[in-house]
Amino acid sequence: MVFSVNRDKIKKFILSMIGLVVGSFLMACSTAFFLLPNKLSTGGFSGIATIAYYLLHVPVGTAMIILNLPLFIIAFFKVGKSFIFKSIIGTLLLSVFIDILERFPGLTSDSFLSCIYGGILMGVGTAIVLKVNGSTGGSDLLSYVVRSFYDKFRSGDLIITIDTIIISINILVFKEIEIGLYSAIAIYLMGKMIDIVFEGVNFTKVLFIVSDKYSEIAKVVGDKVRRGSTAIYAKGMHSNMDKMMLFCVGSRNEVIQIKKIATGIDSKAFIVIFNAREAWGKGFEKELMYEKKH
Repeated sequence: MVFSVNRDKIKKFILSMIGLVVGSFLMACSTAFFLLPNKLSTGGFSGIATIAYYLLHVPVGTAMIILNLPLFIIAFFKVGKSFIFKSIIGTLLLSVFIDILERFPGLTSDSFLSCIYGGILMGVGTAIVLKVNGSTGGSDLLSYVVRSFYDKFRSGDLIITIDTIIISINILVFKEIEIGLYSAIAIYLMGKMIDIVFEGVNFTKVLFIVSDKYSEIAKVVGDKVRRGSTAIYAKGMHSNMDKMMLFCVGSRNEVIQIKKIATGIDSKAFIVIFNAREAWGKGFEKELMYEKKH
């Protein structure tokens, strides 16, 4: 039993290290091949390191280690030691990868292409690092340190504030407003890619169906799509009539089928469809996992 537990811990540790290596490498590729050659950044300490690179000729990776060093010392006493260990490893990996890769020429001198591909790569790499509960230092680590002193602040708000300040400094130093505009696009794409990696592209969908033939619709949906429905009592405020509204959850493809079934049974059915972050419940999660594998 003890051996089994230790084996699981070792496996988890190895997977975490692989995630840190892969994620840090992708982030380094984003910086070295796209963002740095065009003076762009996605905020964080890489933005400050970019300024140091162009003004003081300090290697970006080296500058990032120097900037993160005080944070590691403070965080060691204020934040969990396991998180700090992964943060140190992630920061060292990212710094070394950047210093190696920046010796090669950038892949494009087009700022628009650079912000797109740089933002995408940075987002995927960051998401992989976050998936293994790691960090590469910078603004996210700084937010943890700040919150350890002032816990009333939200991490998301702190990170956005820090990144905004750093990008503003980049604009002032390089005196090019386009740098800030392109960097903003890169940050947006980075955030979107993080969401996609964490949530996938197949968002769970929710339907609200208002129809006098709700019972028939629910039965056909259950028989053909294998999805259950929940009838909710509702009241039409314009007609002042009591109605039944069906609540149903499914994948993107299932929602298309459900919509077709509902409109086929009742052409006057009122249907509202929107995205849901996740859906949990007996049978539902397993079916979605099966769908994604196939």
